[in-house]
Amino acid sequence: MSSTRDLPGQRPTASPDESDPWDTPASGALRKPPQNLEAEQAVLGTLMNSTWGAERYVPETLETGIVAEEYYWPAHQMIHRAICDLRHANEPVDPLTVAAELTRRGELTKAGGASYLHSCVQAVPTPSNGAHYAEIVRAKAYRRAAIESAQRILQYAYSEEGDESDVRSLVEQQLTAIVAGTPRLRSAPPAVGDLYMDFVSELEEVQNGRQIGLTYGLDDLDAVTSGMRPGNVTVIAAQSGVGKSTLALNAAVAAAKTGARVMFASLEMSSTELMQKIAAAEGTIAMHHLTRQDGLDSREWATVERLGRELFKTLPLRVYRPDGAALHDIESAARACVRDDGLDVLVLDYLQLVEVEQTRNITREQAVAAVSRGLKNLSTQLDCHVIALSQLNDDGMMRESRAIKNDASVVIKVERPDMDEPESPRASEVDIVIEKNRFGPRATVTAAAQLHYSRFVDMSQA
Repeated sequence: MSSTRDLPGQRPTASPDESDPWDTPASGALRKPPQNLEAEQAVLGTLMNSTWGAERYVPETLETGIVAEEYYWPAHQMIHRAICDLRHANEPVDPLTVAAELTRRGELTKAGGASYLHSCVQAVPTPSNGAHYAEIVRAKAYRRAAIESAQRILQYAYSEEGDESDVRSLVEQQLTAIVAGTPRLRSAPPAVGDLYMDFVSELEEVQNGRQIGLTYGLDDLDAVTSGMRPGNVTVIAAQSGVGKSTLALNAAVAAAKTGARVMFASLEMSSTELMQKIAAAEGTIAMHHLTRQDGLDSREWATVERLGRELFKTLPLRVYRPDGAALHDIESAARACVRDDGLDVLVLDYLQLVEVEQTRNITREQAVAAVSRGLKNLSTQLDCHVIALSQLNDDGMMRESRAIKNDASVVIKVERPDMDEPESPRASEVDIVIEKNRFGPRATVTAAAQLHYSRFVDMSQA
């Protein structure tokens, strides 16, 4: 591996308001953080090198994903931003044009002056190694982010604030971000102009009939909601015995069969019960055959064995049965999934069973609201979709409904017409009432309730 230790080029002088934040003894240590200013110069020099043949190394240098915030020296961050803005505007990039752009911004002096830009170009040993220099810069930035995370943990631990669960939650958040390779580098939010192309791309997907989100397992429900999207929460509410757990488990399996990584956190059913339900639904085996002695015939045993080989062995679905029912336990398990191989969907069965730290004056509604808000925050932090099940009262109203509905993007109420009327002409049907839908209209989707197979299917497939 080549070294950039002896690269030529002067270092820009920072203005007083740009003093090095790492030089201060606030953290109790005066050691310089990981950095390589020569490699930073080499990256910028590669990006500004307009000589014949050298330009072809610019794209592969940028393809490393390097961003302005990953440079240690503030002046280098300014130069990188100016370079990228010129490229986005399809303007030529060289020391002269970058100097003009920095002058327009009033940053040329802070960035070291026009002569420093030429020094960066001269500091490049070999333009073809631009991507390698960028990786050195990124590696140093990653180490600094790890140090910052450790400092946050130390400061919070020394502060005596919060309790054990708060400390553990902070530790897990910081470690998850570092292990996932996403150091929290601060940058300004994107402008709508930067978001436009992604918006158009998604719009084309929708207009061409391609689904944006992960499937719920029911085509009609997917059509109304556009599926499950990361960073959002779906609440499935029903009275006891209607089948909300079955609907959620069907959705979990359907999403996992597309390759989505799913965790089903069950506070009600055992792991064995969940496995029975999956086997019944996927193998078309009556539930009561799986739960009583000598219930399976040879054909059904063969189906169970086939499911083991073809489904269970490869399905990216995890079942979590916590020892307790605390919110921080569920959060810990979800973050562990992210650190292992990622997480796309989290299912919680069910919301009212989750425990939060109780204080003397907190009401039950406030406790459930804290759980609901915690799950919404988790979906955003981990960029996954959360399905939260909720119990309905006998009068059909969702318990503690206000806070739950506020945090959800989609609220589904499951109703079975034959629950109170066994001779109903709509026997074995279920109404999936979409009471809130951030991605489309409110509607009612009718599905077939094949609960002896522990599943719901579209009416067209019944």
